[in-house]
Amino acid sequence: MRRHDQWLNPMPEIRNMTLNFGPQHPAAHGVLRLILEMDGEVIERADPHIGLLHRGTEKLAESKPFNQSIGYMDRLDYVSMMCNEHAYVLAIEKLLGVTPPVRAQYIRVMFDEITRVLNHLMWLGAHGLDIGAMTIFLYCFREREDLMDCYEAVSGTRMHATYYRPGGVYRDLPDQMPQYAASKWHSAAEVAKLNDGRQGSMLDFIDAFADRFPGCVDEYETLLTDNRIWKQRTVDIGIVSPERALQLGFTGPMLRGSGIEWDLRKKQPYEVYPKLDFDIPIGVNGDCYDRYLVRIEEMRQSARIIKQCVGWLRENPGPVILDDHKLTPPKREDMKGNMESLIHHFKLFTEGYCAPAGEVYTAVEHPKGEFGIYLVSDGANKPYRLKVRAAGFAHLAAINEMASGHMLADVVAIIGTMDVVFGEIDR
Repeated sequence: MRRHDQWLNPMPEIRNMTLNFGPQHPAAHGVLRLILEMDGEVIERADPHIGLLHRGTEKLAESKPFNQSIGYMDRLDYVSMMCNEHAYVLAIEKLLGVTPPVRAQYIRVMFDEITRVLNHLMWLGAHGLDIGAMTIFLYCFREREDLMDCYEAVSGTRMHATYYRPGGVYRDLPDQMPQYAASKWHSAAEVAKLNDGRQGSMLDFIDAFADRFPGCVDEYETLLTDNRIWKQRTVDIGIVSPERALQLGFTGPMLRGSGIEWDLRKKQPYEVYPKLDFDIPIGVNGDCYDRYLVRIEEMRQSARIIKQCVGWLRENPGPVILDDHKLTPPKREDMKGNMESLIHHFKLFTEGYCAPAGEVYTAVEHPKGEFGIYLVSDGANKPYRLKVRAAGFAHLAAINEMASGHMLADVVAIIGTMDVVFGEIDR
């Protein structure tokens, strides 16, 4: 029997709940454990547990020659492969005191921007999917396919390219793009249409992509920017003030979305960025919607940079890697027929090379923010210490502050707006 006073007050007692949240985001597939303390459906505390994807990248690099750890960098943020390589390769070049040929620098910058577009397309498709916009995912992956083909054409692989090398890049851009072949699934007319933009060189293909891509971004905006459901899910969610964004160590679109114009490509320029014309988009309110708009505009600016790089590369042939075979491999045909080249090749890929003792820090404007490599050498052929400054680490650390007071469904939008990938966060 109920006591008399329970009949007078039928409201049940509300207890705070502790929830394990996730997996949710495609890049948090079971490797983000987010512990939420809930008051009903309102979040009182969010505690992210990191380390579930820890693969010991920094420790592994200490046991391998400098030039054998480039492939590990691709696997950190596995959506921004070549940008990770770039920071590491720049650190080795800074230790060695070498500068790659200008053509290699333009190729690197062009592929950095292709990688930025790849990253933002993955982010936009996944972020949309997470908070209920299904269609945008299909649109984004349509353009990603063309850029993945560019990765494959220069390096032989669609994701973990290992294309940047100390002293330049692995090889020059190919004169022809791979063609689709006829099959029982596609008629000759369909295959001809697919191959329409692939008749010229790789530069022609990238140029054509950069020309049509702003129109594709317009399509994304038509789907989302003024969509009332999208705005209800993102406007005034996860607001971070400019002062607080600086204190929390935000970089990249997370910082620019709060209104701070900080971009390493302009403020601490590297490679040939000072020679290129582009703008830095910034937000006003520091909410999820502003960070969305910043990344959308960044894709347009990347297309601008790619166009400029293509124009320069068309007119300026030349070497794409240094001719010092203590640091770079000799040509394959030389290695097959020349004893000295064979020795260079053998020693480079077994022992590598010794870098002068010292310490360097290099950072690139990664699609997610400042991606830095702190490299310590004791004069041996492998790093004494390697530390990766992951852009997403500081952002995830702020999830408690960004999510407290919001509803449970808003956590999904906040994880999405951070553009987290745990390969780099956990390392």
